Amino acid sequence: MRIHISADMEGVTGLVDAEDVQPGGRDYERGRLLMAQDVNAVVRGAVAAGATEITVNDAHGPMRNLLPEALHPAARLIRGKPKTMGMLEGLRPDHDAMVCVGYHARAGALGVLSHSFMGHEIEDMWLDGRPVGEIGLAHATAAALGVPLALLTGDDRACRELTEWDASVPTVAVKYARDRFAAELRPTDESHAAIEEAATTALAAPRTRPRPPAAPATLTVRWQSASVASVLLGIPGVTSPDSRTVETRGTVPGLYRQFGVWMRVASSLTNQAPYC
Repeated sequence: MRIHISADMEGVTGLVDAEDVQPGGRDYERGRLLMAQDVNAVVRGAVAAGATEITVNDAHGPMRNLLPEALHPAARLIRGKPKTMGMLEGLRPDHDAMVCVGYHARAGALGVLSHSFMGHEIEDMWLDGRPVGEIGLAHATAAALGVPLALLTGDDRACRELTEWDASVPTVAVKYARDRFAAELRPTDESHAAIEEAATTALAAPRTRPRPPAAPATLTVRWQSASVASVLLGIPGVTSPDSRTVETRGTVPGLYRQFGVWMRVASSLTNQAPYC
């Protein structure tokens, strides 16, 4: 059994503020250890379910948050950037399942540290006309590769977002949003036990591989800056329905890769690095 874990940080147990998740923040060092603890809970559950290969992709910001020495020895770590597939680097069609750890709600939702990939720079996103953020795009990309999403952990708004996207995927809420920078926290031991139990149950259960979509999909992104949209029009196949919005069509894995290029272009124009 081959398992891929995509590990973000905003939805990790106990974390509620940018100071918790951004390098240089006063609580960042503590936050990265809490991130490892959530990931390790999934790894323990995967091992109990019979996993023989576990890959963890550090998917947050600089993608150097997880300390290798803090990670469970049963897992291999993908660390650093740039990565062609960003938050989903290392995900392959031969993986039996993917788990998303520490994910957060999309831009505009009142979830803990909610945003879509680039903080304030991305105003909204759609996949085939359906509102989407990091959760929906990860789910769709994994499905297009034939890999089922088996579990997601994050705050209650992130869990609700996945349930609205695909109600068949179990979730674990590790905190309950009171506002964008405030939450009611589950005790860490309780949270880690819940994650481990859910991972064991989800990964031991029979799964049906999703069928890749037959038709191309359309990815649409509305930026805060019209300048970003204007520059992205230089990429073949990108069109603009209005001054701040761009869209393109293609296979979902291809769209995910191209979107990574869009973010790098936007970062160069706005001096705001993607922090996912």
